[in-house]
Amino acid sequence: MTITHSETDVFTQDPLRFGVGARVTISVMTDNYVEVILNALDAVDPGGLSLATGDVSTWVGGHEHDVLAYLTAVTREIAATGHHASVSIHLSRGCPGEVACALPGGAGPRVVTAPQGEVTGLWAAAEWALYPLGTTTSTATDDAGRAVEPEHMTAIYAAIESTRAAGLYRGSEHYVTRLEGDLGLILGHVTAAWVAVGASVQHVTSHLTLSLNSPSHASATSLGDHS
Repeated sequence: MTITHSETDVFTQDPLRFGVGARVTISVMTDNYVEVILNALDAVDPGGLSLATGDVSTWVGGHEHDVLAYLTAVTREIAATGHHASVSIHLSRGCPGEVACALPGGAGPRVVTAPQGEVTGLWAAAEWALYPLGTTTSTATDDAGRAVEPEHMTAIYAAIESTRAAGLYRGSEHYVTRLEGDLGLILGHVTAAWVAVGASVQHVTSHLTLSLNSPSHASATSLGDHS
């Protein structure tokens, strides 16, 4: 079966049909955690995003730029309470379970401009991992039409280097990269890396765990020294 450009475009141009979105789990270390979490979610307008909150996580789906804006707004609300909190974010785009069942060979990568993070003035520590899943797509071929491995590792290394240049990189640990600095800039760089790798690989996920207002951060929260 031959897949036409129009068929793949239906999926790659529509973020929801391509499975673009995030799952967010917020844990707040206070007795009134329910109120804190619900107030943060209620305070943020999801705009044109699709949203569903369950007992484990909140799912948000839509354009990558809008997803970043939503994640930044919600985590800013949580951080601004001053309560110690942990926020787990799972980004995904191009999951075969979302898009490829109707298209043998996959839907191909989705190319969009990288979103930019905003400065929030709020300090965070984070552990980050980026996962390109699958090594070929329907559009990754050489001049002879043979499938080739996308150069996704180049994008991963570039993403890590961008966090170095921004002063966010603190080192590599088991399975993750440690980031520290402005909350909005961390979210921006992580989301931009997810998008950049997705320019050559259909299915890309990324995990980010944020630590906000931890007592252990007391001597390390000066953005003048750590951003």
